[in-house]
Amino acid sequence: MVQPKLPWWPWIVLALRTLVISYGLLCIFGCAFQRRLLYFPTKIPADVVVRAGAEHGFVPWKNPSGQIIGWKISASGKAAGSVLIVHGNAGCAIGRDYLAQPIHDAASVDVFVLEYPGYGARTGSPSKKSFVAAAEEAFQLLPGGLPKYAVSESIGTGVACELAKNHPQEVAGLVLFAPYHNLASVAQRRMWFLPAHFLLLDRFNPEECLKSYHGPVKFIVAGADEIIGPASGIRLFESYGGPKDLQVVAGAHHNDVAGQLPLWWKGVFSFWQQAETTKQKTS
Repeated sequence: MVQPKLPWWPWIVLALRTLVISYGLLCIFGCAFQRRLLYFPTKIPADVVVRAGAEHGFVPWKNPSGQIIGWKISASGKAAGSVLIVHGNAGCAIGRDYLAQPIHDAASVDVFVLEYPGYGARTGSPSKKSFVAAAEEAFQLLPGGLPKYAVSESIGTGVACELAKNHPQEVAGLVLFAPYHNLASVAQRRMWFLPAHFLLLDRFNPEECLKSYHGPVKFIVAGADEIIGPASGIRLFESYGGPKDLQVVAGAHHNDVAGQLPLWWKGVFSFWQQAETTKQKTS
């Protein structure tokens, strides 16, 4: 007796249903744990953080309540301005001496490195909201009456551009290492198999922020950036309407561009100051 053939379509339906459920669970997982996939803080016990800072040439930078919100290198002589560094998504502020020290050596400025919430020994959790709030507090604590500059790397681009948007007259200049035009687009590039553009919670948008800013901006793009991709930083540069300068470092990877010598930083200060002089002459 010949057995009747079972229809094939239930198996197709079952396979499709399994794929849809699995993909849905993957999306839920990606959404629920996205900040763990985005932020990679190095934590340092509170009882050793000051000693660790000193080993990198820093002294603690505290807010009025006595909380350490970052680290500082004071100007060698009379300060002519201040530079606030907002770093990338990995490590912590103490590890940014490769940014702070050359800036300090290039000009008579106080250099401050912001510690993000959830990084180093600082309490809190990483997010766009907590980063921007911390940067706002830090910016308000910079010395008044002198130029204030902001330097960022990687995800810090979004933080620096938020400051520029909120304080367009006070931020005297920006340097953006490994920048991006829109974090949602970067997330989609990295997580191409997920609808990351729509799931992302921390939607930093430097391109939109810089529409409110007209100060001088130096863009440094890694030509072989494996994290962000060079096109995103170049798009941000092209969309910006103020005084600007672009440096594409051919063959450089994401973490290769931020370590510059004091002589290079002298050129940055000249660019910032020349833009300010031009502004004063035309106003």
